[in-house]
Amino acid sequence: MEKFIDNLPAMDLMRSEKMTFVQLIIPVESAHRAISYLGELGLLQFRDLNADKSPFQRTFVNQVKRCAEMSRKLRFFRDQISKAGLLSSVHPVLQLDVELEELEIQLAEHEHELIEMNSNSDRLQHSYNELLEFKIVLQKASGFLVSSNSRAVPEERELDENVYSNDDYGDSVSLLEQDIRPGPSDQSGLSFVSGIICKSKALRFERMLFRATRGNMLFNQASADEQIMDPLSTEMVEKTVFVVFFSGLQAKTKILKICEAFGANCYPVPEDITKQRQITREVSSRLAELEATLDAGIRHRNKALTSVGFHLGKWMNMVRREKAVYDTLNMLNFDVTKKCLVGEGWCPIFAKTKKLGSFMEMLFGGRYVLLLMSLFSIYCGLIYNEFFSVPFHIFGGSAYKCRDTACSEAYTIGLIKYRDPYPFGVDPSWRGSRSELPFLNSLKMKMSILLGVAQMNLGILLSYFNARFFSSSIDIRYQFVPQVIFLNSLFGYLSLLIVIKWCTGSQADLYHVMIYMFLSPTDDLGENELFWGQRPLQIILLLLALIAVPWMLFPKPFILKKLHTERFQGRAYGMLGTSEMDLDVEPDSARQHHEEFNFSEVFVHQMIHSIEFVLGAVSNTASYLRLWALSLAHSELSTVFYEKVLLLAWGYDNFVIRLIGLAVFAFATAFILLMMETLSAFLHALRLHWVEYQNKFYYGDGYKFKPFSFASITEDED
Repeated sequence: MEKFIDNLPAMDLMRSEKMTFVQLIIPVESAHRAISYLGELGLLQFRDLNADKSPFQRTFVNQVKRCAEMSRKLRFFRDQISKAGLLSSVHPVLQLDVELEELEIQLAEHEHELIEMNSNSDRLQHSYNELLEFKIVLQKASGFLVSSNSRAVPEERELDENVYSNDDYGDSVSLLEQDIRPGPSDQSGLSFVSGIICKSKALRFERMLFRATRGNMLFNQASADEQIMDPLSTEMVEKTVFVVFFSGLQAKTKILKICEAFGANCYPVPEDITKQRQITREVSSRLAELEATLDAGIRHRNKALTSVGFHLGKWMNMVRREKAVYDTLNMLNFDVTKKCLVGEGWCPIFAKTKKLGSFMEMLFGGRYVLLLMSLFSIYCGLIYNEFFSVPFHIFGGSAYKCRDTACSEAYTIGLIKYRDPYPFGVDPSWRGSRSELPFLNSLKMKMSILLGVAQMNLGILLSYFNARFFSSSIDIRYQFVPQVIFLNSLFGYLSLLIVIKWCTGSQADLYHVMIYMFLSPTDDLGENELFWGQRPLQIILLLLALIAVPWMLFPKPFILKKLHTERFQGRAYGMLGTSEMDLDVEPDSARQHHEEFNFSEVFVHQMIHSIEFVLGAVSNTASYLRLWALSLAHSELSTVFYEKVLLLAWGYDNFVIRLIGLAVFAFATAFILLMMETLSAFLHALRLHWVEYQNKFYYGDGYKFKPFSFASITEDED
């Protein structure tokens, strides 16, 4: 047996790739080229030999800073292209390869040019917005001024002659009375401030003015006809034109401060209509010139961004690669005496002689789950293919379904000839019989237990191969052997009883047998005895299961403690060795320093592992009953949809009803049975593989192999 196992081929499909720890000595002048080549291969994971140094203390910190600055500029170009609504070229134009220094100069020139164009465009846009607001204020405010000057009526003239002739009246009348007094505003002491404000602030702005002037003001407003760009958010907002009439210098100071606080822009509007029209024409002319200038600037800017966009993808990829190379070089040690760089890392063994990519650590990533689920699906298909196909026997245009009464009558008149019992699978004669559900429930439940015990035994067997691979005889003797004994003494024995009951047709109650195997192992089994010598065999198996528990728990921690003591006995004087021997020593190995052995920690860990296995043997076996539940649910759902939907609709001699029944049956089959049930079965099977099966041999105590590869560099690493 030992010779047979030793001659087995390497278990490439059953365990992780074999790795080796390597050391690289690279001349400084060829370090960049060597690391770039390794990045193309993607087979070496470097170890950071400068972990105790900050990023600013490393050798190639300046190169990393330069690459980071170029990445910032490239992201700036990308944002500007996206903001302008342009698309960067997916396939950049062909050009000669540029060096990093030349690319750095080009990016600086492009950035300076683009920043200058943005600054000029912002200034022009700001001037354009001011002129546009001024034009709108002139158009709206002129209406308020004309209406206020034309309010004099004959009754007001009489009031002017009789009342306003009093010289002291101007100091005591209200602002409203001064407003309705005819004549220019400056003659009555009335002034106004005109401007524009965001529509969302207009109501609060008016309230603040009313409170600040104690109501001694007149507020007129009108909505602007067009939206204006906000210079801060570059969004189009709605604004409102206002004209505030007031009296006195103190009120004017308050109003101007409130306008500044609310972000309102004030513009001077002359009262003379002729001057208003002249200023409006000048503003309109200036707006047309600015609009043409802005359009020309946008075209020039878009042309420059389009030129950058042709090479943006290639430049970003180049900078990412260069930054990754220098980041990796910073993980190497610089030997000043030999003027070389020393690096360490992990790589697959085959990488020493073969130049294979990382497509093979990805191909077998889910090999365990895919392999076992495929085998299980084939097995279930072989079992249930015959069962799920309802047989129809057609003779002379008549169809007979194989049910109890119909089949017996058909058999009597000679229309149907029964076949021999099925060598594999379920006989379709059970379909539709009264004992169909109890029979299939018992069958599926027992099959779930058999499959579960077989798979758990396979998991324990794989733990044996793990122990042999790592040359750990302790794990074989004090972990693999007692686990096999404990599992098969209880649930392996239950599986044996299930098979014997199927073969002999016995009516023994297996629940009773397993329960009283623990409660009363010496009692007579009576009618539940399946074979001769069953009672003494059960006693032996029970004793073996009880012995297996301390066998798993106690020996391993004490043996590990003894081996550790013997291993480090006499090591206080150290070990003499050459530098060549030191190179062969694996980092953090026992040859470099004396490892501490915590017996209590090891014992507690072994105790937890043992208790988990003992309790898990019961819970894991019960967990496999989910296969029975899933099969039962799927079978009953398919039966209901077939009989209560399709056959029921087909019983009506109406095409519409048959069509509706067929549509409902097709929908239920596709979305419930095929999609929802398949997803549910996949999740449950995945859980059984991951927990109940893999916890017997898989520990996952390593870490994922992440080689230095240009293919794995993402934009997040900029």
